Amino acid sequence: KADDYCKLMMSRRIGEAWSAPVVLDFVQDNVNYGHPALSPDGSMLYFSCNSKDGWGGYDIWFSERTPQGWSEPQLLSRTVNTPGNEMFPVVDADTLYFSSDYHPGMGGLDIFKTYRLPNGAWTPVKNLKPPINSGADDFALVIDYQAKREPGVLQVGYFSSNRPGGPGSDDIYRFERRQPPPKPEEPPQEIVYRLLLEGFVLEKIFEEADNPDSRVLGRKPLPGAKVTATFNGQTQTFTVGEDGRFSLELELDTDYRFTAEREGYLSNEATFSTRGIGLDPETPEQTFELEIVLDKIFLQREIVLEDIYYDFDKWDIREDAKPTLDKLARTLQLNPDIRIQLASHTDCRGTDRYNLELSQKRAQAAVDYLIAKGISPERLIAKGYGESQLRVNCVCSRCTEEEHQLNRRTTFTILEDGSQGLER
Repeated sequence: KADDYCKLMMSRRIGEAWSAPVVLDFVQDNVNYGHPALSPDGSMLYFSCNSKDGWGGYDIWFSERTPQGWSEPQLLSRTVNTPGNEMFPVVDADTLYFSSDYHPGMGGLDIFKTYRLPNGAWTPVKNLKPPINSGADDFALVIDYQAKREPGVLQVGYFSSNRPGGPGSDDIYRFERRQPPPKPEEPPQEIVYRLLLEGFVLEKIFEEADNPDSRVLGRKPLPGAKVTATFNGQTQTFTVGEDGRFSLELELDTDYRFTAEREGYLSNEATFSTRGIGLDPETPEQTFELEIVLDKIFLQREIVLEDIYYDFDKWDIREDAKPTLDKLARTLQLNPDIRIQLASHTDCRGTDRYNLELSQKRAQAAVDYLIAKGISPERLIAKGYGESQLRVNCVCSRCTEEEHQLNRRTTFTILEDGSQGLER
């Protein structure tokens, strides 16, 4: 039953009272959500859930606060998430604390920490070890900045644990982090630092294998893909195996660009930078992860370009549509042998003839935008369908504005892949 699942809800303080709680927009049915944690500035929401789009049981996700509300959640990388359970996220400045039963630890749920680098990557996780962690479940760590501290006490906090010796099942424990005594001076030892990158080339798993507009169930390795790394005027090439993985030792203060390609798939790229990565003597070897997802080429299959909508009776490219078209332009630059059709559809308002002309103008506006980005006109065809192919087939006089906007859409179809000699 829907009510059997935990959901994330929000309530606003109005005077001395709280408003009725409302379920957040991104919450899905048949998924358990829990442990919401806001960043100190309130701009990021971290939580755990057992969505099947994750890496394991419960995973940690985050959503960004936007003027329109909370964004679609994103899954934290496999530096944090595992095939096991990651739960109870807590954010303290730039540090993320969480509990996991899969990362190497003392047993049960252990508390770990990681922090976010300037480039958005997460550092390798660290186990807090005893006396914080035990062989039982240890979780829900918080830092108390209001606590009174004696001299030499740097930090006070609390966590829950079901370790033996407590009066109940899950008990709350208090801890103090103290200034360590000075260490005797030792002759300095040379530390060898290594920065390693583990890359993965993946493809999407669709609910309907031959329908790229169907729901994405997850991702899987794409063996045989070729990856080219470009950095400091050099190139290095890899061919991934069955696990879709490639490895590279990184240089400091260097920008990397990775381009992945495989026959039958659209080439794609990703970037990584070691600029701003701090070197920690306690962990001289750090490993980071990078994922490149390749989309399978579906010839003559219309694919909806999300987030490209038009105002009523207009064909101008809106500001919120430009990022999607910029991404499509980059895809065309990375795949110079494909030729596509950009199609536009209107809602049901207006005459058939007028809508056909309006949709042609909208399709041409999208094509003109791509041409301005450097794409050859010979690779682009603009096609207007008017209201002949409605996405939401509602009674026109009763359609909501949201339904009308869904019908005002732009799609693209790959007509030809010259690299494979494919054309229909």
